[in-house]
Amino acid sequence: MPRKLKITVDTNVCVGNATCEIFAANTFALNEDRQSMVVNPDGDPEEKVLEAAENCPVSAITVADAETGETLFP
Repeated sequence: MPRKLKITVDTNVCVGNATCEIFAANTFALNEDRQSMVVNPDGDPEEKVLEAAENCPVSAITVADAETGETLFP
């Protein structure tokens, strides 16, 4: 069973280029302010979510294990 993820987007840092949507379109979407938001933390496999976070040009995405609190990225 895949682990549950806690995914956060720092809206003070996000520039809305939507790279996260390219890698994990079922997890991220842009809001009305053109900033990324998590729409479904279980929408994509962990690998895709981590890939999205790693490719964010401003490192606005944090990913952690929801049960243990262990930071997976950054």
